[in-house]
Amino acid sequence: MIRFLAPLALLVPLPTLAERVGVDIDCKPTKRDLVYDCRILLKDAKSGQPVGGAEVSIGADMPSMPMAHNVRAVKAKPGAAPGEYLARIELEMHGEWALKLDVRGAVRDVIVRKLDFSAPK
Repeated sequence: MIRFLAPLALLVPLPTLAERVGVDIDCKPTKRDLVYDCRILLKDAKSGQPVGGAEVSIGADMPSMPMAHNVRAVKAKPGAAPGEYLARIELEMHGEWALKLDVRGAVRDVIVRKLDFSAPK
């Protein structure tokens, strides 16, 4: 009996690794060194419609020094526009950071984006 069930398991569609949520992230420096205000825009990857009512947290790791430099996740607050979320992050040093967004609610996703936080010139 088990021989007949094994091939059926191959017919079950596996979840795709494609993102369910599209994201645009823009982080601007504040007056304090290494502190940034981030604006996060979430939209449904298929329809392009804004994703509202989600719980969003954002953390960061420095890819060039794994596990040496990381920032604990902070909860983003809903912004004024649909699908807009705002968060303030404080980094440990300048350089490239991988921002990790954890999106929960009607849509669930984890998104990682690399951004360059270079020292001001």
